[in-house]
Amino acid sequence: MSLSRSQLAAAVAAVTVTLMTAVLMVVMPAPAGAAPTWAPADSARIHPGVQMYTQGAQCTANFVFTDAADNVYVGYAAHCAGTGEATDTNGCDVDSLPLGTPVTFNEGGSLLSEGTKVGSGTLAYSSWDTMGKVGETDANTCAYNDLALVRVSPADVAKVNPSIPFWGGPTGIDTDGTAAGDRVWTYGNSSLRAGISLLSPHTGISLGDAAADGGWSHPLYTLTPGVPGDSGSAFLSADGKAVGVLSTLGLAPLPASNNIGDLGKELAYAQQHSGIAGLRLVNGTEAFDPIL
Repeated sequence: MSLSRSQLAAAVAAVTVTLMTAVLMVVMPAPAGAAPTWAPADSARIHPGVQMYTQGAQCTANFVFTDAADNVYVGYAAHCAGTGEATDTNGCDVDSLPLGTPVTFNEGGSLLSEGTKVGSGTLAYSSWDTMGKVGETDANTCAYNDLALVRVSPADVAKVNPSIPFWGGPTGIDTDGTAAGDRVWTYGNSSLRAGISLLSPHTGISLGDAAADGGWSHPLYTLTPGVPGDSGSAFLSADGKAVGVLSTLGLAPLPASNNIGDLGKELAYAQQHSGIAGLRLVNGTEAFDPIL
């Protein structure tokens, strides 16, 4: 069987394209990682509000983050991986567990058990650890910069959704702080609540930002105060923006108040010092709906 001149030219061209494709596949590196596909919000096992355990200490997840390589991180409070007392709040004075420390994501944790493990990760950034390494001296940064990031194990990324349970969002990062009387929305998941999920979503009122702290903190009251185990919880503004991360329970001068660290400042600090390229907040897949 003979080939015409046009058939022969077409065959040569096809072989050439195949060979060039093969060469490019060898020479060009594969992408660093595929963009994550989020689990449906109603069935995701790892999400803002999930319980997180670090060497027996329980906290609550706040927001989901990604980086330039499409790794996925879940945030909580840096003091959740601190090595000091539960009452320690100054991250420049207290050591942190080392990066790489295992962290688990759990459901149903209580005073009796840690509940059911639904995923795992490793500590990838801690503002407390970082401030010690860079020699931070700014008093407000030391007092209020309380954010840590846990890299989700690759095998568990498919279980993640970035939406805040019950409320939806976040819709971005708040950049103008809070004024006295502003409403805020949050979702705590302390093991002290014995798994009663109806107590997890609640709202609160800002007490106004104090100029003296440089915009690093937002004191507030919530309908039921954040308690140990709620640390790290996400707080949203009236338009669903990420305002801050629950850090401390106030005893004086505002008893039973809470203090949240400003997420915009905390994230900017992490972007500058963590070494994680392209670190950014992920918006929720569910619309923010302040139904209460």
